[in-house]
Amino acid sequence: MLATLIIIVLFLAYANGANDNFKGVATLYGSGTTTYRKALTWATLTTIAGAIVAIALSSGLVASFSGRGLVTDSIASQPHFSLAVVAGAAVTVMFATLLGFPISTTHALTGGLIGAGLLASRDGIHLSALWTSFFMPLLISPILAFGLAVVMCPWLIPLLSRQKLKRQSCVCITTAAQASGLATPEGVAVAARTSTFEIVTSDAGKADCVQRFDGQVIGAEVGKTVDNLHFLSAGIVCFARASNDAPKIAAVLLLGGGLAPGAGIGLVAIAMAIGGLLHSRRIAETMSNKVTTMNANQGLLANVITGSLVVLASKIGVPVSTTHVSCGSIFGLGAASGKGHWNVIASILAAWVTTLPVAAGLAAGFYIVISKLSA
Repeated sequence: MLATLIIIVLFLAYANGANDNFKGVATLYGSGTTTYRKALTWATLTTIAGAIVAIALSSGLVASFSGRGLVTDSIASQPHFSLAVVAGAAVTVMFATLLGFPISTTHALTGGLIGAGLLASRDGIHLSALWTSFFMPLLISPILAFGLAVVMCPWLIPLLSRQKLKRQSCVCITTAAQASGLATPEGVAVAARTSTFEIVTSDAGKADCVQRFDGQVIGAEVGKTVDNLHFLSAGIVCFARASNDAPKIAAVLLLGGGLAPGAGIGLVAIAMAIGGLLHSRRIAETMSNKVTTMNANQGLLANVITGSLVVLASKIGVPVSTTHVSCGSIFGLGAASGKGHWNVIASILAAWVTTLPVAAGLAAGFYIVISKLSA
């Protein structure tokens, strides 16, 4: 039973990495600050670092997602219950990943706890604990992130203007120019012909234009400074996400006994990293390119908001969803700039709504099957 539990938990960790690892660096890729491969490498390294120190930073989350408080201690410690919860959440997250929907592992685990808990406990689940410990953080965190992004994003341009910074022009190179050797795939012109490319400013509304600034602040070149801070903020988000999610996943694994907390967290970290490396592409395209267009400054702001909220949640042991927070901040960018793709946002919100009942139904089904097989 312990071996089976370990395998299922590691599959959940793999699915979590596939769906979540790239979310912290989505703004790096979406704003054109770096390539997909470099963003993914940075996400993997910082995710591993966050998972390794998770037990020290977020030990409160282990207790939160053991199921205790939501169901009785005797139910929470049952191997059948743990297996059903993890299996329901893992299948839900992996299926969403294959479809390209960024959903919350926290949300899926909550659904699994509910579905298995309703069948495993004669007294059902404790609704008061469900609201205060699970639903309220999941509901409030994306709304808070969205609001902060909407309020703070319009301040960026006036703030930069007061620093005497100038907007760069955007050179949009056509595919014909690239095909004829006049430009590299990265958009660097090596020759010029007016018939093969056009020069437009970022104010012209071109979706492919990346808005950057020239000038210095306190002796530092602003473009490089923004990029460096953007990388740092993305790393912080990935680090915070791993420190928040790894204990939740390991919590179920540790219930089975036989593994020390450090070993459990280490196995989870490895599985999360592998899942992100092998299955991040579809989530990357959704988060980076399909929700809204953004520039490096806006991406930096979104990461600062996400990282701050997730780190705070980890420190106080509140199980928020990094997915909801990071998506909320990017949704806010789209709302503030007027460039949000609301059909994509609506489909993501629909996926969030269905995550819990799908995970609950799967967990309940797995609980029935596992109980019969073990009888």
